[in-house]
Amino acid sequence: MDKRERIVSAAIEVFSEQGIEKTKISDIVKRAGIAQGTFYLYFPSKLSLMPAIAEVMVEKTLEIVQAKVSKSAPFPVRLDQLVDAIFEVSEEYHEMQALIYSGLASTEHLKKWETVYAPFYEWISESLEQAIEDEVIRDSVDPARTAKLVIGLVESAAEQIYLYDANKEDEAAVQKREVKQFLRFALSIHD
Repeated sequence: MDKRERIVSAAIEVFSEQGIEKTKISDIVKRAGIAQGTFYLYFPSKLSLMPAIAEVMVEKTLEIVQAKVSKSAPFPVRLDQLVDAIFEVSEEYHEMQALIYSGLASTEHLKKWETVYAPFYEWISESLEQAIEDEVIRDSVDPARTAKLVIGLVESAAEQIYLYDANKEDEAAVQKREVKQFLRFALSIHD
């Protein structure tokens, strides 16, 4: 692990334990095992870490989604697997997601969100393009734009359960079912 990765990893741990406001750069560098001056070679402030932390989370999400979504399954099945995988990520990493959102919202780095999400958007867009070619979804779908909408919808629906609601177990199944049904109608999936 290089120094930048060590800083980001240490920041995730320390922010999770102490919160963003209470964390000092000295806490992060101590955990990372580097000199404080080295920190500033990579990041100008503790809040400038937020896009890097978000990038780690998006990479982890994409890895999990790619592992859970079968390339050989029909598109409707892959779409259901995508929804299930994103809900799983939100359940497992809801604390990190809350940390990222609070950190990004309090900085000028929120505009970097689209750049961080670009690989995930591209992966979904390619799947939508293939579904159009296979005549499984309506041909008027704009894959790039719709990829963003799909991710936004599914993540928001999952976050409502795992970040805000108390009855997570009961609501998750209902919420997933509604999201899947909504996407099937929105994309005009032809079974």
